Amino acid sequence: MATIVFMGTPDFAVPALQALHTRFGVAAVVTVPDKPVGRGLTLRPSAVKQAAIELGITTILQPESLKDEQFQQQLAALQPDILCVIAFRILPRAVYSIARVGAFNVHASLLPKFRGAAPINHAIINGEKESGVTSFLLNDVVDTGNILLQERIAITDGTTAGELYTQLMPLAAQLALTTTEGLLQQTLTPQQQNEELASPAPKVWRDECVIDWRKDADVVRNFILGVSPLPCAWTLLNNERIKIYKAEVSPAIMPDATWMMTDTEWIVGCGSASLSLTEIQMPGKPIVKVKDFLRGWRGDKTGVFEE
Repeated sequence: MATIVFMGTPDFAVPALQALHTRFGVAAVVTVPDKPVGRGLTLRPSAVKQAAIELGITTILQPESLKDEQFQQQLAALQPDILCVIAFRILPRAVYSIARVGAFNVHASLLPKFRGAAPINHAIINGEKESGVTSFLLNDVVDTGNILLQERIAITDGTTAGELYTQLMPLAAQLALTTTEGLLQQTLTPQQQNEELASPAPKVWRDECVIDWRKDADVVRNFILGVSPLPCAWTLLNNERIKIYKAEVSPAIMPDATWMMTDTEWIVGCGSASLSLTEIQMPGKPIVKVKDFLRGWRGDKTGVFEE
């Protein structure tokens, strides 16, 4: 029986861990250390650790650093055939080279497009019509290893980054299975990535999510959807941040950043058209549909969002 070691952190990686454990029996899990959360700073395990415990996996390694020699010795002692990595850290060569058959990553994009920490966000921001997951052999440069397999999925109009994230989870799980099987059976032919098609997908920070209402409506809408629900697009009204989760293009012509409210719509001018905001969050309030928000609004009906 092959020895499989799984490495991952967030809920995105959990279905793959479950699938691999059901099919092969995962020998060990590597994840991040428990983190203090809340006012009481209670230690909380990662989603992957929690899933591993529920699956009955007893060997769970949580190194502070992947360069730690004791961790590397513990990993080597497991004599893994396969290392499967999903949404984890950058592995040094001393770690990924331990795998006898191969170490691979499942990345949430159609590589070489969108290399980096936020491929799902950037796919939506860039208005892509399809996305997918890619398995590739690990090497020394992030997300550049030889491609093993890919699975594609259409991005329907209006899809948010959060929704695409959820849609890709089962695809990543299936790809982890088929890639592991292919490596063990030696039926896969790794293919080099085409560097001419490569594009970056760096992490999107909250302070970068302020909306530029001077851009075209389609561009702004894609941006809003691409950072929804996290880190979330925002704009300023009365010096307070309003978070915007969803919007639709409107044919209304209005000056950039100028807004008006009707009984059912909150319309904002941007570029050559306008946007109708459909899902928002006011400071200290829950996320609401704009139609519901407008029913209780007693403030101004027109204005300009601040720079």
